[in-house]
Amino acid sequence: MRWSTLTLLLAVGAPLILTACATMGPPQPPSLELPKPPSDLRAVRKGDRVILTWTAPSVTTDRKTVRGRGATRICRGLEAKLTQCGVPAGEATAQTGATQAGPSTAKSSKQKISVSYSDVLPAAMLDDNPLGFITYAIEVLNADGRGAGLSNQVRISLVRTLPPPSDFAYRITGQGVVLSWTNDSLPTAAARDVHYVYRVYRRPEASQERILAGEVPAGSGRSLTLTDSSIEWEKTYEYRAETVTVVAQEKQPELEIEGDDTPEVKVFADDVFPPAVPVGLQAVFSGPGQKAFVDLVWAPVADVDLGGYNVYRREEGTAAVKANAELVKTPAYRDVNVVAGKNYLYSVSAVDVRGNESARSEEAGETVP
Repeated sequence: MRWSTLTLLLAVGAPLILTACATMGPPQPPSLELPKPPSDLRAVRKGDRVILTWTAPSVTTDRKTVRGRGATRICRGLEAKLTQCGVPAGEATAQTGATQAGPSTAKSSKQKISVSYSDVLPAAMLDDNPLGFITYAIEVLNADGRGAGLSNQVRISLVRTLPPPSDFAYRITGQGVVLSWTNDSLPTAAARDVHYVYRVYRRPEASQERILAGEVPAGSGRSLTLTDSSIEWEKTYEYRAETVTVVAQEKQPELEIEGDDTPEVKVFADDVFPPAVPVGLQAVFSGPGQKAFVDLVWAPVADVDLGGYNVYRREEGTAAVKANAELVKTPAYRDVNVVAGKNYLYSVSAVDVRGNESARSEEAGETVP
């Protein structure tokens, strides 16, 4: 019996021992802690500055959480494709231009950190050749200064941009804000596939929203103006202008490179401008068989901020007196306060929603029999 029991125990225990041994694998090598190269590098050029943005890697090449980041090398070259960083154009530290996006939970590995870096292009690289480009990439290093290679690569045009107008100014008219400047910075001989436009932007006060007010071709004269009629009166705006270099590309959309901005000018759009003066006033008497009255009609005023009309009446040798108690909303009025045997002279003015009143129209007369 003892041998049978021992045999049974061995038979049952053997698989357990084998199973336990099967779960053990060879020891894993330690992680090299190399941040995974970013794949979302983007670049925007403005003037001689190139703004690079990317998402800081949160995992390593072996899918471990990044525990420490070193500097990020800024790589650039005239080659169409970079094979290595070479001498970096600059370095971004782990804190340079970093902004956090996503959940705010502290130490979350899912947080995305956006990083940006501003690189200044040397003046010697810029020219009027529309075919010149520079290539950018970045290499993110770990705390020991080692990286896993280059990010995705982006190309930026090296065509020259023009300085902004030096005499950017404004004035306010009844049609809106009129911006003006001098077209004095065009090159004497631009490349055939390159042309320039001026763009004017406005920004409502206390807002970061940038609104295109309009653009003017740079070759349309020396003294240039642009009227912004889409404003709201009694509000404050900040205006600025820039010169945009536009490059025609074969079988591709036009390439646009923004130049530097003018200083912003602050404009308070104060409406002190009255509507247009009404025209075409006619006065017609009606009265036989009924109470006498004089009907007035005139051409409507087209101002978008029109509030209504005032009607004025006078007799020969007297001053005109307003006949209506409230603004007349349509270009017609019936005067029932007339007396037989008198001659009346009428005129009409237009009033906007802010109370600005136009001059009076030419008079129209009518006699009540």
